[in-house]
Amino acid sequence: MELSAKATEIYRQVAGEATKLGDLRKIAKEIKKNHQLGLELWSTGNYFARQLAVLLFDPKLLSPDAVDKLVSDMRDHPMDERLQLIDWLMANQLSKNKNAIALMQSWQNDPEALKRRTFWYYEARLRWVGQKPPSNTEDLLLSISEKIETEVPEVQWAMNFTAAQIGIFQPEYRDRCIKLGERVGLYKDEVVPRGCTPSYLPQHIAVQVAKLKK
Repeated sequence: MELSAKATEIYRQVAGEATKLGDLRKIAKEIKKNHQLGLELWSTGNYFARQLAVLLFDPKLLSPDAVDKLVSDMRDHPMDERLQLIDWLMANQLSKNKNAIALMQSWQNDPEALKRRTFWYYEARLRWVGQKPPSNTEDLLLSISEKIETEVPEVQWAMNFTAAQIGIFQPEYRDRCIKLGERVGLYKDEVVPRGCTPSYLPQHIAVQVAKLKK
């Protein structure tokens, strides 16, 4: 896609390695929604330009085919960038439109790992945002128990995170989530920087529950 003068100007601002997420949010706030400009920036393939593009998209214009194209394009990035882009898309676009939410909720068993990750990450998000948890917790925990050990790492993380949020915000399932973590042992030996919360379910749940009680 040939860039317009506006897109070229913005691309030159954000394409450098020193770009920060705060810079992108500031630019997006000034521009507001501009779907066409977002598509132009996305077409560059640049990581930071694509992060900005996500902020500029109009969620009403993100059809299932358009979302498929975005997810496919993300495969061109290294894993850490790929995960940031899909999580950024979920938080800033897909979670804000009822049609996109329905689309994400259909991705539990999708062949594409990034979509499965998004399904689980969105379910986790529903628990921590403070609203009444959905009624599918029992089914989610059953699926996590059966599948987490054989999933790819990026989906494992999201499934584990969902179990953690269930254990934190739904006390009636807390012991079950802790026992799940003990049985699977995922992230048990993980070394985390000081001040960071371990991903190992028993520790993660204990730390976050203690914070909520303060």
